[in-house]
Amino acid sequence: QVPLVESGGGLVQPGGSLRLSCTASGFAISSFYMSWFRQAPGKEREFVADIAPSGGSTYYEDSLEGRFTISRDNAKNTVYLQMNNLKPEDTTLYICTNQRDYWGQGTQVTVSS
Repeated sequence: QVPLVESGGGLVQPGGSLRLSCTASGFAISSFYMSWFRQAPGKEREFVADIAPSGGSTYYEDSLEGRFTISRDNAKNTVYLQMNNLKPEDTTLYICTNQRDYWGQGTQVTVSS
């Protein structure tokens, strides 16, 4: 099995919303901070958000806070990223990680008219 698998990406128009999921296999995410990053071709990987193991605290990249919300369901071994008011510059591959131990393959988000 692959440790982390993202889903929920796709094509959305500007101003729309998507909810990304990242589900872990083979380990319990409850022991980890979970994070979302994004990376476009030729660009550095960019931090998006993270969440404490219990879900008690969250942290966002400043420019994204207010539009994106990270959450988790440890019983489902899944972390989510709710993305609202999407902009074309949000177009990229979204990747989840458990404190950089594992990285998912990513799910592509494309925001376009």
